Amino acid sequence: MDLSTLPPIGYAARADAIRLRMASRPIEGLLVTDMTNLRWLTGFTGSSAVAVLLADRMVLVTDGRYASRAEAELGVVGVDADIRIGFTQPEQHQLVVDALAGIARVGAESGSMTHQKWESYAAELPIEPAEGLIEDARRVKDAGEVARIAAACRCADAALSDVVPMLAERPREADVRTELEYLMRRHGADGPSYDTIVASGPEFAARPHHQVGERTIEDGDTVVIDVGALIDGYHSDMTRSFVVGAPSAEQQRVYDVLLEVQLAGLAAVRAGVAARDVDATCRSMISQAGYGDWFLHSTGHGVGLLIHEDPFESPTSKSELRSGDVVTVEPGLYRVGFGGFRIEDLVEVTEAGCRILTEFPKDSPCLPSPPTT
Repeated sequence: MDLSTLPPIGYAARADAIRLRMASRPIEGLLVTDMTNLRWLTGFTGSSAVAVLLADRMVLVTDGRYASRAEAELGVVGVDADIRIGFTQPEQHQLVVDALAGIARVGAESGSMTHQKWESYAAELPIEPAEGLIEDARRVKDAGEVARIAAACRCADAALSDVVPMLAERPREADVRTELEYLMRRHGADGPSYDTIVASGPEFAARPHHQVGERTIEDGDTVVIDVGALIDGYHSDMTRSFVVGAPSAEQQRVYDVLLEVQLAGLAAVRAGVAARDVDATCRSMISQAGYGDWFLHSTGHGVGLLIHEDPFESPTSKSELRSGDVVTVEPGLYRVGFGGFRIEDLVEVTEAGCRILTEFPKDSPCLPSPPTT
């Protein structure tokens, strides 16, 4: 994927946005140890670093493997930071402590640290938990982020379109998975967004997160394919469901119910709506259709630098959807002996509703006819 064809991500303004959030706590320094948060804040894509965000500067501490990479990555996205290299972990620890010298209140991401690491910082710094500062800011995607997610969706759409005819050829689940992941790369993805799910037949398709195996896909099977691509760190997520050959009356009925539910879930998405209300829309319709105990998970979740992130569309969610959130809508129906179906789209939340980013068909083409030859 040629990233120069996509809008840039607005890294340069993020430090100041987080400083405003820090002031509301108030904390004077923020110790960023979660690598996803650090990437969002700075553009650094290495596997090991710590960022220290202060009122007047930012310090990035990493090791010798990433000295030139950190300078290049932060420079190209316009992030101003003092990059400091520690060749051992004790050296890196001391660089972090030195950067926070004299700071009275230091927020730290307790969820991303081991107890041992927390204790080592707490012995020298006045740290306190400061969860959610960056995670909450990460929720609303800018134009560059949405463009990358949409590009990842196009890679997955194209790969699935190429692979669907295989279902009529009695492939193994693993064959379909492998071909999907190969073709997503051929279409421009950096790789799969997660472990691709190909779940088939009366037992395995009834498992929402089935682990792909050697089972041969047979005529009459329901098949659930959950596939996503990765572009520049940003994920896509889509599920489509199929019947191999002509669907039975029951298969068609269950699929039709689920499609109606999923479309209603999409219609419920808009900025200002409680995330739990999107779930309630789908859950109540499924219950009214008599399939309440077939729905085994929540309706959706946020997607970005992580495949599962806030907001979550679940019965217990306390989040309200915001314009710029990117979320899934993915009700499913599963029953051992029947198999299962899930229909999932990835959407950008807008003031007026949502923009669907996944384009692979989900009406009757998702129940393919048997081969004619």
